[in-house]
Amino acid sequence: MCVPAPDMTFSDNASTVTLFTLSGFDEMMEHRATFFSLTLLCYCVIILVNVALILTIVLDENLHEPMYIFLCNLCISGLFGTTGFYPKFLLDLLSDLQVISYAGCLIQSFVIYSSTCGDFVILAVMAYDRYVAICRPLEYHSVMTRQRVAWLVSYPWLSTFCLITVIIILTSKLKSCGSHIEKLYCANWSIVKLSCTSTTANNISGYIGMLFYTGHILFIVCSYVYLIRSCLKSIEDKGKFMQTCMPHLLSLINVAGALLFDVFYSRYGSTDVSQNVQNFMAVQFLVIPPILNPLIYGLKLKQIRIQIFCTSKRKKKSLK
Repeated sequence: MCVPAPDMTFSDNASTVTLFTLSGFDEMMEHRATFFSLTLLCYCVIILVNVALILTIVLDENLHEPMYIFLCNLCISGLFGTTGFYPKFLLDLLSDLQVISYAGCLIQSFVIYSSTCGDFVILAVMAYDRYVAICRPLEYHSVMTRQRVAWLVSYPWLSTFCLITVIIILTSKLKSCGSHIEKLYCANWSIVKLSCTSTTANNISGYIGMLFYTGHILFIVCSYVYLIRSCLKSIEDKGKFMQTCMPHLLSLINVAGALLFDVFYSRYGSTDVSQNVQNFMAVQFLVIPPILNPLIYGLKLKQIRIQIFCTSKRKKKSLK
């Protein structure tokens, strides 16, 4: 996870840990059937809405524009991150023992947080696209060339993978003095807290990660300042802003709010609340953004809404 860890001192009690126990399940097992059904339904909805939006964009040539390609990238990122959580979570609900291997724990942490942190970069790319489209419309096609679009599509993945890989490698070098993770899944912060060796390098990499993603958030804010200034001058630009930028802004609030909530709750959250409430606090960023993002864009963007409506209409006719 892209947050710094607390400094810890060396200890002679360090041992090799091969398995972690996920203790967040303790209060859930009495109602495992209910949780399993709701989780499976939620995961199916996430797959359905994201795949539907991806296929709509891929199959309709009219939607092969930078804005929709970046939106497709956001949906793929959402599917990637949830794949790191839901299958393992569903299996744990069916099992009497909720454990995960050390390597599996690191991989799960990598998948979940590379996806979530990558969403910030994708949203920054989308903000840049909207800035060029509204503030520099005559230069849009000369700026957003195929080569640049390809680079902007790959940039979030490459930058995030590199940064999270470094963070995970540093975590893998730590010696653990415990094997109980008080969550439903593995998070880098949870692994680091079990260390009994120095975490200075983890702190430094965590702060670098925070600065990196904070820079992208500031870039998005600056882009919107220019966008709002531009839109105030023209009724046409105001319409463009409401049509294409409002979904982006809602997605940013959705992703940023969910992730920041997880970061601050994992560090400063009270342990007096029930385990079930703590579990919800820990997984809400894996539930809310992946569902809401495609719904926000699917309902708000006119071209996508029309295409989905036309596709469903053709299917009804074919069934008749």
